[in-house]
Amino acid sequence: MGSEGSNPSPGAMLSMLDPIVYAYEKILKKGILNSSIPVNHVLLVLDESDLLSDTIGMEQLRQFINWCYTLKIKIISVYIGVIRDGVDKNVLEKAYSHLTESITRMLSKEKASIAIYTDGPGPGPETAYKKSVEGADASADNESDMRNKEREINISIGLGGRSELTKAIKEIVKKVKAGEIEPEEIDEKLIESELIFKSDPDLVIRSGTTRLTDFLIWQSVYSEFYFTDINWRKFRKIDLLRAVRDFQLRKRRFGQ
Repeated sequence: MGSEGSNPSPGAMLSMLDPIVYAYEKILKKGILNSSIPVNHVLLVLDESDLLSDTIGMEQLRQFINWCYTLKIKIISVYIGVIRDGVDKNVLEKAYSHLTESITRMLSKEKASIAIYTDGPGPGPETAYKKSVEGADASADNESDMRNKEREINISIGLGGRSELTKAIKEIVKKVKAGEIEPEEIDEKLIESELIFKSDPDLVIRSGTTRLTDFLIWQSVYSEFYFTDINWRKFRKIDLLRAVRDFQLRKRRFGQ
């Protein structure tokens, strides 16, 4: 029987859409790079299941970082939420270990300043630690290498904003007790100096859900949020371009 009038297959539809998507990507990218509003710091929020289920999620993360580079985004932060309540400590340790090792491996060839932070399966923020990742050699011998050295990648595995603030407050209390500072000297600048993450994100991207996280609760007070219901494994370059372009077209009020 002939196939006259039959609908094209999903694969054929994708093939027909590819040139359109590619053209749209070019338009979005041109608008982003020509905009007078720079995006210096992007925060991506994920869940552990986005990266632990298979290798697709980790590969997506690698691509996401490279997509950010093409948009001249210098600081890329990634928060990976980890469910702790009711989970056996041994299972948590394996999850943290697997995520840390996989991400370290994935970032080993990146030319950037890279750090992985985690609070581990311990009882509180005092268990937080930082792991510096030795990426590809980025000696500043030429202009390209200078740009590489300006790049910064921060990965937080389960280390949320409440833990970060608690740790900062404890450090300030220690200094007060030691007589290094007076209580009257405590201000926003002092608190910020004790925070683990020093840079404020311009844009926070949440994939797959509209559920918020407490990560960077101090630093993101004036950030713009972009929520997409697209599952992380299906997140595309065009989705990042849309998020960044949407940010540039917003009128930021900075709390006013």
